[in-house]
Amino acid sequence: MQMGSGETVLSVARLTALLQELVEENFVDVLVEGELSNLARPASGHCYFTLKDAEAQLRAALFKPQARALRFALENGMQVICRGRVSLYRQRGEVQLIVDQIEPSGLGGLQLAFEQLKQRLAAEGLFAEDLKKPLPAFPTTIGVVTSPTGAAIRDILNVLERRGGGLRVVLCPVRVQGAGSSVEIATAIADLNRLKAVDVLIVGRGGGSLEDLWAFNEESVVRAIHRSGVPVVSAVGHETDFTLADLAADLRAPTPSAAAELVVKNRLELEAHLDHLLARLQRRSEERLLLARERYLGQLRRLRQPAELLQRQRERCTHLEKSLGSALGQRLEQGAALLSVQCGKLQSLSPLETLARGYSIAFDGSDTILTDAGQLQAGQTVRLRLSRGGAITEVKRVLKP
Repeated sequence: MQMGSGETVLSVARLTALLQELVEENFVDVLVEGELSNLARPASGHCYFTLKDAEAQLRAALFKPQARALRFALENGMQVICRGRVSLYRQRGEVQLIVDQIEPSGLGGLQLAFEQLKQRLAAEGLFAEDLKKPLPAFPTTIGVVTSPTGAAIRDILNVLERRGGGLRVVLCPVRVQGAGSSVEIATAIADLNRLKAVDVLIVGRGGGSLEDLWAFNEESVVRAIHRSGVPVVSAVGHETDFTLADLAADLRAPTPSAAAELVVKNRLELEAHLDHLLARLQRRSEERLLLARERYLGQLRRLRQPAELLQRQRERCTHLEKSLGSALGQRLEQGAALLSVQCGKLQSLSPLETLARGYSIAFDGSDTILTDAGQLQAGQTVRLRLSRGGAITEVKRVLKP
């Protein structure tokens, strides 16, 4: 290629320097929207990535100070808007965007950070319903973690004074907004748990923007509430505000005033409950006394009529005696009749009765009863037994049967 003698020849370094000067002087503050890809996070703490759309791509760098200030995590595929300046990296001759701020497209950075942290902590189980502790029915000491000068503490104290007179309130003053406020809140929750001086904790502040309430979305505060052995009621903002502290707390109150109402019983409600219990006790006592009185009167009536009871027993004994005599007489008559019959039968079978009818019994010399003529011999002496008396005879002659 022929070069003209009057043409200026630039070195690569000179040309890139000129381009760098041109680019950096004219693109000092630009907004660029694109899809984040090729995300790299080296040990240096810087972030390097590529911004691209359907037609082009641009390398970008987010240095460590700006990266540490991000509240959400960068992810490949995320649609973002970057604010920064365009620079030329002379060593490679590449144009790159030096990012100062980065926000998700269509969604604020804080909101994205909220959603990302919410998903991560929920996956760990920090918001599980079965971990929620019940509030004490009648607390005597209430711990409050909030600003000592805000409207929240005044609202809480007013409600507690009106509805729960005689309660002890332990205020742990903290900043509820700004850098370092989350550390103070988490430390206060841990301190009140360590002291074991309160029955329940109210953690909160008045309403505000997402940025104002961000301390109650910090991971340190959420974990401090989760670790608390004392039941925690979150009272952050107004009814429409919602924080991660609300999810971790044992109970969420829409406002600080509502939190104070939740942790104490209304004195009128308590008095009404006590009146109800007293009425039940009185009714039960009267029923027991009435029953005891009836039993006493019954016993007294029995003690006042011993003669009547004795007369009844005497009459009963007399009746039993008569019944016994009658039964005994009948048995004796029956026995006598039976005896007479048996005696008649016995008499009819008696040998004496037979003798009385003219019969006799013959005995030989050895008093053996003679029943057969074969036992007799002529000249033998025989003794006869008659019905009355007897006789000694001599056998003259034996008659054979």
